[in-house]
Amino acid sequence: MISVRQYVLLPLALAAVSLFPLSSQIQAQEGPTPTQALISVDAKKLVVPTAASVTIKVDNRDTPLTSLAPVNPAGAQIAILIDDGLRSSIGRELDTLRSFVQGLPSGIEVLVGYMQNGRVVSQQGFTSDLGAAANSLRIPMGSPGMSASPYFCLSDFVKKWPGIEGDSDLSMARTVVRKARFVLMITNGVDPYNGSTSPMNQNSPYVDAAVTDAQRLGVPVYSIYYTDAGFRGGRGSFSGQSYLQQVADGTGGRAYYLGTGNPVSIAPFLTQFKQAVANTYVATFDAPADKKFVRVKASTKVSGSKLRIAEQVRPGTLLSGPVR
Repeated sequence: MISVRQYVLLPLALAAVSLFPLSSQIQAQEGPTPTQALISVDAKKLVVPTAASVTIKVDNRDTPLTSLAPVNPAGAQIAILIDDGLRSSIGRELDTLRSFVQGLPSGIEVLVGYMQNGRVVSQQGFTSDLGAAANSLRIPMGSPGMSASPYFCLSDFVKKWPGIEGDSDLSMARTVVRKARFVLMITNGVDPYNGSTSPMNQNSPYVDAAVTDAQRLGVPVYSIYYTDAGFRGGRGSFSGQSYLQQVADGTGGRAYYLGTGNPVSIAPFLTQFKQAVANTYVATFDAPADKKFVRVKASTKVSGSKLRIAEQVRPGTLLSGPVR
């Protein structure tokens, strides 16, 4: 026979049992967790940084690097995303683009995709067959506003990037990517869904969302500005390049070209991008596991060089497999 006192104590005991796993789970998520981010070195001369020569600040606190390893071409993927609304004059750059793709290091995987109606359409997925990737290049359709918004396309693409272990949303504590991933966008950068291209209207929630989505998976976004069939004049050029610079700064990439018309040639920017990928390293450090994002900064003691890193990273994101 169960007494009244036992009736009172039994629910309390059950509650304690049910809370114990939750308490352990919360405790397990506290403290530091191994995290990786891409760091690119900008220097006029060849610089090979070491973990000792690089300083990382995580939420403004000095954090030592566990390791710093160069990106291996066999462990890297490049997505070349071309706005399908670009002016047809981009066609004269196709041979340059093909030569660039075919000249990438052996083992690297490439995808050529076209931004259409808020998504990316590709003839084939990522491939290490550089000749096949080069042959998939074509002249854009040249329809005004064909991409809808390049930032819709970017967000959708990085969320669906194949090969991710875990979920790409913030509900997951860890994401294992296993590849160093880079995006090169060729677009005018204008976000028509944010309204006017006036200099007084340069805060776009869609640009912000694209930056966050790329940061979540550790993807630096590079871009080359080229005019769209539907936009003319300096105001659109200012707006688009302003957004592209915002994306580059937020993700640790670079935005190439600051003129008002089309560049004479995109070849110099492709060369710079290739060099940037070659001078990128995977940095491993500890970050608080109980945060969705942490703000990071990177600097180096090596004179004549600067480091680029995303403005914030997701704790637990791994770009080269499990870290022990």
